[in-house]
Amino acid sequence: MPIAVEIDVMLARRKMSVGELADRVGITPANLAVLKNGRAKAVRFATLAALCEVLECQPGDLLRWEAEDAAGE
Repeated sequence: MPIAVEIDVMLARRKMSVGELADRVGITPANLAVLKNGRAKAVRFATLAALCEVLECQPGDLLRWEAEDAAGE
């Protein structure tokens, strides 16, 4: 998938656990794990905004576009 999710990076910088982030954002740890591991097909803007507010970051700190390998297509 060309969109990489870097929630782990921000969690490490903020010294915060996945469980704490899930509680503060208001989503289940299972749904946060799906998003964090790049298996989510979509994310609501409200959820993205809540993540940014809790982690004190910008959406671009959590999501990064990666070009797909031309050989793998």
